[in-house]
Amino acid sequence: MKIVVVGGGFAGINFVKSLSHDKQFEITLVDKNNYHFFPPLLYQVATAFIEPSNISHPFRRMFQHKDNLRFHMGSLIRINPENNTIETDTGILPYDYLVLAMGTETNYFGIEGVAQKALPMKTIDEALVLRNQLLMNMEKAVRAKTKEERDCYLNIVIAGGGPTGVELAGMLAELGQYTAEKEYPEIKDFGSHIYLVDAGPVLLAPMSTKAQKEAAHVLEKLGVNVILNTPVKDYRDGKVFLADGRTIETNALLWASGVIAREAPGLAPEVITRGRRILVNEYNQVQGTTNIFALGDQCMQLSDPKFPKGHPQVAQVAIQQGALLAKNLKRLKDNETLKPFRYNDKGSMAIISKYKAVADLPGFSFKGFFAWMVWLFIHIIPLVGFRNKMRLAFSWMWSFITNDPTLRLIIRPNAATIQKEKEAELHNV
Repeated sequence: MKIVVVGGGFAGINFVKSLSHDKQFEITLVDKNNYHFFPPLLYQVATAFIEPSNISHPFRRMFQHKDNLRFHMGSLIRINPENNTIETDTGILPYDYLVLAMGTETNYFGIEGVAQKALPMKTIDEALVLRNQLLMNMEKAVRAKTKEERDCYLNIVIAGGGPTGVELAGMLAELGQYTAEKEYPEIKDFGSHIYLVDAGPVLLAPMSTKAQKEAAHVLEKLGVNVILNTPVKDYRDGKVFLADGRTIETNALLWASGVIAREAPGLAPEVITRGRRILVNEYNQVQGTTNIFALGDQCMQLSDPKFPKGHPQVAQVAIQQGALLAKNLKRLKDNETLKPFRYNDKGSMAIISKYKAVADLPGFSFKGFFAWMVWLFIHIIPLVGFRNKMRLAFSWMWSFITNDPTLRLIIRPNAATIQKEKEAELHNV
């Protein structure tokens, strides 16, 4: 039986891993990248705290010695339910069962200026672009001739007060506190140039009041300018325009304000609902189909009694759905009764700064150093590969002890840049 899985994130990988030992299934994983990566730590790549390789692992290495697993590098173009095939930009694949687990992409809410100029952070490529931009801005700031020019390069506006925005603001503030002043003696007030903007009344809206207050307190103590109840309306001509009429001059708008499910062309329009999510039943089966399933952030499941408006778009939902669907396909093959999905909410966490984190676990909430230690542990366990776990643990230990991560390299593997350098060399010759 041929299964095609589109998307190698949490949902896709956990589904594949759960079926990898069952030889009655031939599984092909399709992804536009040749590696799995760990999105919750992208912000640490973007702030030059860890290497991209610490949170990524090649699919083909995962599939070594697994005769029933194959990898196909490509992007989905169209699903053809009528003949059980999918089209990718690198070929056509047939399937008996299709599993869609492509996750989400950045949602700019129709703001054209933001879509064109803001810096998102949903992929490793985007995290590296963001890192380069921030480092280049600091280099330009120390050469600035006027205060206005200097402020434009130093100002960083983060749109979105959820876990990503809070963690990004805290990490950048600490970068300024521990590193920028040592390496850029011209910069004495880096933290005061960070603006965290959110349309809602609190940071970390889905979390407890204790977590929300702690996040605001720690960030403000670090010098971050927290602006609430104020959405970003536009970004043009080097200025962020806020809903209350204020503007902030900046060369870096970091967009962490929302996501939208990736498109799945070929599915019936009536199964696509808000946020472009795909409507599924209690078994993650796409409505109106018999052999197409959707998992994780990409699906909308309204059958769970505790989550009648759909599940939150978090990693644990994707992980649990992937594992259960693998078991259900075995049951389907053996003509057994399928088990409906019920999300086991294990809580939520966010790190704010060094030794400062918040955690909401079932039944209680806590903060501070213990929450910070738990956060570190929780984020090492899901990484793929023992080597990645050890390298990340060592990187964290060294960086936290020394307050001096050593990854601030401006590397721009851009074809246009390389061509310009070649032309300059030829001109000099």
